[in-house]
Amino acid sequence: MSNHSSASVKRITTHTLQEMKQRGEKISMLTAYDYSMAKIVDAAGMDIILVGDSASNVMAGHETTLPITLDQMIYHASAVVRAVKRSFVVVDIPFGNYQGNSSEALRSAIRIMKESGAHAVKVEGGAEIKESVARILSAGVPVMGHLGLTPQSIYKFGTYAVRAKEEAEAEKLVEDAKLLEACGCFALVLEKIPAALAKRVADALSIPVIGIGAGGDVDGQVLVMHDMLGITQEFRPRFLRAYADLNQIMTQAFQQYISDVKSKDFPNSSESY
Repeated sequence: MSNHSSASVKRITTHTLQEMKQRGEKISMLTAYDYSMAKIVDAAGMDIILVGDSASNVMAGHETTLPITLDQMIYHASAVVRAVKRSFVVVDIPFGNYQGNSSEALRSAIRIMKESGAHAVKVEGGAEIKESVARILSAGVPVMGHLGLTPQSIYKFGTYAVRAKEEAEAEKLVEDAKLLEACGCFALVLEKIPAALAKRVADALSIPVIGIGAGGDVDGQVLVMHDMLGITQEFRPRFLRAYADLNQIMTQAFQQYISDVKSKDFPNSSESY
């Protein structure tokens, strides 16, 4: 448990994250999508909060991350930013708002930054989106990359299986990672790739590399909050460690409340005016 009480208002910046990589301090990153949860995550001392397009799954119930809109991402990001005093807030640009059109990519990034007050944006892909990355960076907006399993490309891959097991795909991933760094990305997420390949990328890059299902030799880790809290029950990949079983705790609380209402135990005389 890191004690940051003396520096509780010292905001994490891209510079802080760079320094953490240089001194070998691992970076903690977790998703959040609303004010109440983000407030707790920030106060706990999380380095980065990702307002992920995983909101499409865990907040809206969609099967993939594709349906969520830019307006919805800005809504979630605004709520998170209002809660945060220390964490660095990164927002996913949703599917269809940056691929293939660098002008639209720039417009999307600027809207996220202006309307939510977030600190950076995240995009998925390598060489195929380099114009969009360059255009966003030219406006002074920090960009985090994302390679490996890129959930916005689910229909291209057809599966959420581990990526880059084949030599050709592994080499392209390393090339893409170096390209994103050369473009000016401040950090990179690697999702669901072999640990040895992730280590190779983290060692080759001077920017922080954050993994999810990418082993322990990267510069930090990210998980989806609802998964690591055990709220979502149906998603249990190998890389996920559940730190709580909130599904059970919440279910018991709700059932107890129902029971107390039905039995007229709640409210009692001391809970009445």
